Amino acid sequence: MTRKWAFALLASVVLTAGAVAAPVPAPIKAAVADAARPADDTKRDEVRKPAQMLVFAGIKPGLRVMDLIPGGGYFTRIFAKAVGPNGWVYAYQPVELDGFFKGKPPGIMAVAAGYPNVSVLHAPINTLAAPELLDVVWTSQNYHDLKDDFFKPADTALVNKAVFDALKPGGLYIVLDHSAEAGSGARDTQTLHRIDEALVKKEILAAGFVFVGESRVLRNKDDPRTALVFDKSIRGRTDQFILKFRKPFKRGH
Repeated sequence: MTRKWAFALLASVVLTAGAVAAPVPAPIKAAVADAARPADDTKRDEVRKPAQMLVFAGIKPGLRVMDLIPGGGYFTRIFAKAVGPNGWVYAYQPVELDGFFKGKPPGIMAVAAGYPNVSVLHAPINTLAAPELLDVVWTSQNYHDLKDDFFKPADTALVNKAVFDALKPGGLYIVLDHSAEAGSGARDTQTLHRIDEALVKKEILAAGFVFVGESRVLRNKDDPRTALVFDKSIRGRTDQFILKFRKPFKRGH
């Protein structure tokens, strides 16, 4: 790891306190500025802050990354450019979501076709696996969905353990989601599309991960966390937690 990248990763942890903005390395800047990104994606950059997210996740050229439940591929496209030709992105598209596409291929298939270093893993969520050990598993605004009816719900203990097994020792698991009221657990996952941050931490730590930091750049203290995330009063401005977990190099480290 170069000194420049080491500094960027160290600074990303400082985002926990919200006091220091980490420098954005050139490959991430170039990935976000990629002219091939759809206009519908780039117009959301102001609220999604992709450069800061990739710095926090430690994304750099050559890494193997899984975009878990990639949606329309917003982050998949950026990851693909940021990891470069020597890296790889696996977009894990759960088959449980196929019903939303009404018999057509999931949209992420078309996204992957445009990038030589992206492949789609189309399989059940509870049997998550990757063809090789990964450096980073990323999931954005999706963890709460694992608790919902269209996943039946998923067995999050199995999913988190599968993520753990898919990562290299020292690999990172990044979870970003809409915050629910403290103490609410999974109560609001289906109604408001929010989840209690404490529950997410508890479940992921139980899989063997170590919590190593958080970013506060998507926090909004003015969000009462009682409205549906798609409500016009709060859409795009929800209070969101961004948590970083590491697979230990050795158990207990």
